[in-house]
Amino acid sequence: MSHRSAAALWRIETLTPAAEGPLEFIDPFLTLRRGGRGVRVHRLPLSTGDTAERQGLRVTGAVRTVADLLRGGPRDEAVVAVESALTYRRVGGVRRAPLTDRDTIAAGLEAPHQGAARARRWLRLCDPRAGSPVETIARLRMHDAGLHPETQAELVTPNGRRVVLDFLFRAEGLAVEIEGYAYHGTRDSHRRDIARFNQVLQCPEVRSLLRFSAEDVFHRPAWMLQEIRAALTAALRPG
Repeated sequence: MSHRSAAALWRIETLTPAAEGPLEFIDPFLTLRRGGRGVRVHRLPLSTGDTAERQGLRVTGAVRTVADLLRGGPRDEAVVAVESALTYRRVGGVRRAPLTDRDTIAAGLEAPHQGAARARRWLRLCDPRAGSPVETIARLRMHDAGLHPETQAELVTPNGRRVVLDFLFRAEGLAVEIEGYAYHGTRDSHRRDIARFNQVLQCPEVRSLLRFSAEDVFHRPAWMLQEIRAALTAALRPG
């Protein structure tokens, strides 16, 4: 098993859940010439070191899995998967430790497979500090629009509490937070986030705060970017 099917077994998040797509396999010699309905077979080189056993199945290893996703694209799907593999995540109710690091993935992309050069460019977009798929997509939308905030910026509130912001435009004093219990884990964690916003606004580095939902990021990105640009412009006005 490979690609999104292998990612699901490693608890690597993808934009398209494996259950919603075909089962994916690598068959180096294309002995299975027709995958059949609901099955996608990739003809790619495969060595013994590229595979592992997971839940009783032979799958591509975590590094090979994200490398294949980077080589095959699309970009957003691949970057989400890489950043998930690089960080602690709670997937399917299970907290998982990082599976690899960026240097190891880069080494895995040195093999002269099709799409390797593009994959290396996409890997440079990956941020190991990303906290969730929706944060990854929000950052990519800002990147494509020429906006490059600090990610996971650490601040200290006046009462000494440490807070970590999703995004911070430090020069303009603009914090951007992505909320939504579906992506932050539970309704309780969502409520804690709401309480935290009041503390964030007390930090001297933060003069304004924008909050966006997962729905905004995925379905209204142009509006999100418009709001961010407007806030950045307002922050530069005198007085």
